[in-house]
Order: sequence, then C-alpha cells, then structure tokens
Amino acid sequence: MAHYLGVDVGSVSTNLVLIDEDENVIESIYIRTQGNPIRAVQEGMKILASRNKGAWEVKGVGATGSGRNLAGVIVGADVIKNEITAHAVASLREVPDVQTVLEIGGQDSKIIILRDGVVTDFAMNTVCAAGTGSFLDQQANRLNIPIEEFGNYALRSKNPVRIAGRCAVFAESDMVHKQQLGHRPEDIIRGLCEALVRNYLNNIAKGKEIRPRIVFQGGVAANAGMKAAFEDALGQEIYIPKHYNVMGALGAALLAKDAKVSNTSFKGFGISDINFTADSFECSGCPNHCEVVNIKMEGKVIARWGDRCNKWKVVDSTVA
Repeated sequence: MAHYLGVDVGSVSTNLVLIDEDENVIESIYIRTQGNPIRAVQEGMKILASRNKGAWEVKGVGATGSGRNLAGVIVGADVIKNEITAHAVASLREVPDVQTVLEIGGQDSKIIILRDGVVTDFAMNTVCAAGTGSFLDQQANRLNIPIEEFGNYALRSKNPVRIAGRCAVFAESDMVHKQQLGHRPEDIIRGLCEALVRNYLNNIAKGKEIRPRIVFQGGVAANAGMKAAFEDALGQEIYIPKHYNVMGALGAALLAKDAKVSNTSFKGFGISDINFTADSFECSGCPNHCEVVNIKMEGKVIARWGDRCNKWKVVDSTVA
C-alpha cells in the first residue's frame, strides 16, 4: 500500500505524519526543534525508520512550516506549501464543516476563515509572544506547575482574576502582582487564559467573522483552560481534532497525496545518517546585500535560497 509523509518544521516543534492511501494516520511524531531543525528532521526520520521494518512504500512527501524549504531539501519533498494551506487542508479533512480555525503554536498564532471548504481570509501573529505555547511554558515553570496540569488548574477556578494580557511582559508582571496580593494559583491561571483569549480575539481575529464550526488546533489546544476561555468568550462550542498538535504535518501529507506525483523525490528513511549542514554568505553583487543560505549534504551544496534575484538559485554540484 502507498503511504504519504508530511513534515512540518516550526520554531518550537518539528512534526512528522505518515498516512496511508485511505488517509488514515499511521504514525505521528512530535519533536522539539530546539533551534536545530536539521537535527530535528533527522531525529524524526530515524524514529520512523525504526518503526518502518520495510512496510511502507512512500509515494509522496509534503513539507510545511517556517522551515519548509529546509525540510523539503533534506527529505526530498514533492510538495512545499505554507502553513495556512496545510492547516486548512488538515482541518477540512478532520472536520468537513469547519468555518473557523483557531491555531496557536509554540511561537506564533493564526486564524483561518473558511467558507464552503475554501480559505477566504486569514491572519497571523509572529511578533507578540503573549498567548503562545512558549509563553505558557514559561509561566508554568515560574509557578512550578507542570504545563500538562495548567489547564486543569484553570478549570478549578471559582473567582478568576483579571490579568493584563495585551503584552507578555505586562501579563507576567501582572501575574506576579496578583500572587503578591494572595490570589489563588488557579484563579490567576484562569485569569491568564481569559486574558490571552481576549488578546487573540482583539488582535489576530479582529474584523473576522467567527462562525461555527470552530476548530482549535496547535499545541496550546491541549490546554483545557484555553479551550474553556474561548468557549466563554465566543459563546460557541470549540472542537479540538484528534491530531490537533500535528495538523500542519497532516495537511502536508494530504497535499502530497493530492499531488499524485508519478516519481517521488523522497530520499528515503536513511537520511538520518547523512551529514547535512547549513551556512550562509552575503552576496555583494548589488546594493541589496542578500544573505544567501547554503544547504550542504556531505560537504556538497545541494540547495540555496535567500537571494532576491535568483542569481544563486542554480546550484553547481561541484561546489563544496
């Protein structure tokens, strides 16, 4: 049976999903990127290789996320798409009647508006950390509460306090102030969830018509407090799909299947043993002074990007 692989490389996590011809998820892997996307992709492929046992015939590969070009080169992707497209495709597959996608990841958040199965509008926030998974991780550590328990604490709150959530810095200082006043941890955490939802709706979702069915995905969707805060603010039921934390990779795999490529560029599960490196140089060919990134495999340049004029796009395989 044919299989299709999706790879989503983000700033916080790198996710891999393998589906079969019937679009069933066979494997899903979630790895912390930790500032080294090459290592994360290779680690994910190594895990897949250990589970493969020669049973999977990969017919297509898709890549998405902020590191999609890098991932595409490493694994040999047939399709490289942006996160909006990948998340929308996965949401429609999981919830065919979805009209609004709320997505909050490790370091960014986005909203996708769909009508009749087509993306009609979207917005992304990659600047402010307030409300993202990394910010919630920091607050959980500061309060000495496991992040897995963060949402359950929020649900136990009887009297949530109001937290200033417009900015991560202000939110943290306000939480410290409320702690000093003697408020209970669960009330502070519930107040934080409500503040972050207000921030999301007033900024990213501003001007957007949020219609049901509403899907909440991304790593933060695991936080029951954030789900409850969204439901209170919107007065609507929020649906969390089964594969909420790897939806980008699932979408990439589905896009690879839809592409129906006759000969895949997939490099195989053995890429975890290949030495990939990245470096860069500044082109002085014009006043733009573009920073050009080299991706090397065993010392040979196999891909470049970053130049506006495509001067360096054609790679001479003899150049090391």
